[in-house]
Amino acid sequence: MHTILSGAEPISGRRCINGVRTREGTLERGPEGGRLVNAEGAVIARVRAGEPEAYAELVRAHTAVALRAAVAFGAGADAEDVVQSAFLKAYQALGRFREGAAFRPWLLRIVANETRNTVRSVVRLRAVAGREALLLGPEPLIPESADPALAAVARERRGALLAALAELTEEQRQVVTYRYLLEMDEAETAEAVGCPRGTVKSRLNRALARLGQLMRGEGGEGHG
Repeated sequence: MHTILSGAEPISGRRCINGVRTREGTLERGPEGGRLVNAEGAVIARVRAGEPEAYAELVRAHTAVALRAAVAFGAGADAEDVVQSAFLKAYQALGRFREGAAFRPWLLRIVANETRNTVRSVVRLRAVAGREALLLGPEPLIPESADPALAAVARERRGALLAALAELTEEQRQVVTYRYLLEMDEAETAEAVGCPRGTVKSRLNRALARLGQLMRGEGGEGHG
């Protein structure tokens, strides 16, 4: 693994991990999930067979989504370190990876665990403005014809949504992040959180109801 991650620059934008671009690319998600799983399985088989440099293909394909997940779960300025650590731990655990499974949900579960450990060790910090900037990227340019008032309202709503997410329980925040912010399907979400699809549905229902209350400015306690 050290041939891939050791001495690497932070994972951001166009920076590289020992010469490998870290933008999504090689293993692009196609219309058929099975095809992607097969492609990932072939790469993992190469790594297990003694070709560690092949792991860079998985790093390149999944870095962007891993960063979004780390930021959404509260890693803040430590998101890049969290993702580096998650990729290292995933590499070290490839021997236990279940053949035929999708790599992304498995990796994101590791990212979530790494984020939780990082946040606990640094005191609970969740600056909404900083997280919004990392999660959503720079503000889009507003055409001259656009109404500045409408743009301001959109920014306000987005900030309110992110603030509301921070008020959910950890379990609720996870399923909402996987399902909607990271656009994973129900099966992937269930695999990422390690629970049945029925549990994912019930958590999503409670989380969305709680978000609705928070966005309307209502009180009340949220439950997992």
